[in-house]
Amino acid sequence: MTTVPVVDYLVLDGDGAAHLQARACTSCGALYFDRRNACANCGGREFGTRRLANTGHLTAFTIIYRGAPGVPTPYTSAVVTLDGGGVVKANLLGADNDPARISLNQRVRLTTFSAGTDDEATEAVAFGYELQEA
Repeated sequence: MTTVPVVDYLVLDGDGAAHLQARACTSCGALYFDRRNACANCGGREFGTRRLANTGHLTAFTIIYRGAPGVPTPYTSAVVTLDGGGVVKANLLGADNDPARISLNQRVRLTTFSAGTDDEATEAVAFGYELQEA
């Protein structure tokens, strides 16, 4: 079976590990997940890549109870500040969408899951974050 990431900044390593990779401005170090012609921070026009940490902490979260047709609810949408730099929005998995189990600054770790498989047996892999044990 072939696997592909659902976003181009999710890197699937051959050993089953995964990580996020940002574009980093070579002038100021600002991080971006999208393609840029110029840095929004300093105007620099050259970018490299930077591997981001798989761990971080919750900066914000909300539990979504109403969604578009076909999107299962509830789910928890979170903003994660990554160790060493970078901020990403993703779903929080494994907390049962229970606000009593979730709090700001909780430690989280990157995880991946299958988003589906097409007729040619290509699996799309997505990412989210799960709470780390204290």
